[in-house]
Amino acid sequence: MKIGALFKIERAHADAPRKQRETVRRLKSKPIVDDFFAWCRTEKELVLDESPMAKAIGYVLNQEDALRRFLEDGRLPLHNNISELNLRREVVGRRNWLFVGSDDGADANTTFVSLIASCRMLGLEPYAYLRDLLCLLPSWPKHRLLELAPAYWNNTLEQSDAQQRLDANVFRRVSLGLPVS
Repeated sequence: MKIGALFKIERAHADAPRKQRETVRRLKSKPIVDDFFAWCRTEKELVLDESPMAKAIGYVLNQEDALRRFLEDGRLPLHNNISELNLRREVVGRRNWLFVGSDDGADANTTFVSLIASCRMLGLEPYAYLRDLLCLLPSWPKHRLLELAPAYWNNTLEQSDAQQRLDANVFRRVSLGLPVS
């Protein structure tokens, strides 16, 4: 019932500006959240140790700071559905990736899966991003590596320096079917 009330408040103010959402959350949602965590602390003392309820309450109390974070920032949603949807592919593929060959293979897989998920989240075409990233990376200045992150990719592509490096890269030209001079 408490969680349903929080979602009802969120729906009623979904289109409100950030500051207004923060005010509403402070005045209406925070008391509900405070009451929920107080209930959890009380119930923790009443449930049997190692029971599913004890584990659930323990988890909630261990995550209290993270679960309260939406109260402080009007940009954050009450739920994490977006994250869950974006991670679904990785969860489904977990069995396929169980034996990637080595710890180094697992690290490489994790890096590429994260990059692809970031591309999708930001509306970038993953193949084009990875192709151009791998073409730029060997000659890119180390102090500017963050510019190659998906979040900054569109700005980086607008720089003449990046365009010149991409246009001069023979591997990119071949992969795009352009003449190699």
